[in-house]
Amino acid sequence: MPDAHKKILIIKLGALGDFIQALGPMKAIRDHHKDAHITLLTTKPFRDMAEKSGYCNDIWLDDRPKWHQPMAWIKLRSRLNSENFTRVYDLQNNDRTAMYLKLFNPKPQWVGAAPGASHRNTSPERTKSLAFYGHVQTLGLAGIKTVTIDNLDWIKADTAHFGLKRPYALVIPGSAPNRPEKRWPAENFTALCASMHKQNIQPVLIGTDAERDVTQTIAGQCPYALDLTGKTSLYDIAALARGAVFTVGNDTGPMHMIGPTGTPTYVLFTKHSNPVRHAPLGSKVHALVCNQKNEEEIRKAIPELAV
Repeated sequence: MPDAHKKILIIKLGALGDFIQALGPMKAIRDHHKDAHITLLTTKPFRDMAEKSGYCNDIWLDDRPKWHQPMAWIKLRSRLNSENFTRVYDLQNNDRTAMYLKLFNPKPQWVGAAPGASHRNTSPERTKSLAFYGHVQTLGLAGIKTVTIDNLDWIKADTAHFGLKRPYALVIPGSAPNRPEKRWPAENFTALCASMHKQNIQPVLIGTDAERDVTQTIAGQCPYALDLTGKTSLYDIAALARGAVFTVGNDTGPMHMIGPTGTPTYVLFTKHSNPVRHAPLGSKVHALVCNQKNEEEIRKAIPELAV
């Protein structure tokens, strides 16, 4: 049967982990509507990733107008209506995108959780687990039944210049600067790196400049570690993960780039984050809930489990 939907809009604004979890659904939408012109409405940090994935024909950046900016809302309404979209897939599903539905006249078919959606997911199960599984459930209402995890195999990066010694493991001891409570103590990562070294596994420290305090602390006590703090892009991290024997790190953005690649991935959660809702995707992702009683057990177990 010919596809009646030739102009489709996907909405996914952020954040990094959520965007990664939406890539599989985007691919499924692309496969379901093979001949459609698909536009993605997103935010600037994800434009390059969206373009490289190849799942959409056009990328629009959302300025996310504030409630007190009427002219910005009028401009957005005009843009949304100018394309005559026949179906919208809302992969953001928040109050903002519910408001975007109200801007359309006439309203397209809307697949999401917003009041007034033609394919509305009102199930409480939608938000009980990872965002990915909520998308699977929602897209099923629109007849899209083959949603899989995107393994990011379209991400390419040359890692030869980093000077890796194989076998190696990625170590991600930081977190967003405003979420220090999500970090496993640096001394535990130092002990873990020592365990790797004893097994002839090179620890490779990954982090941003904002996390240099913790990576330098570890590197100072582990001279055998390769410190790549501030030297890797998100694409580098995915490529490095493919060659690693395993990865271990806190509940932070880069882990969402690593889990889908298929490398054994050990994500350390404190009481301040829920793995049921926030663990990365991936067939070899292991969520470990840490506390003072099991720190030594985790330090000893990770290298032995992964190799």
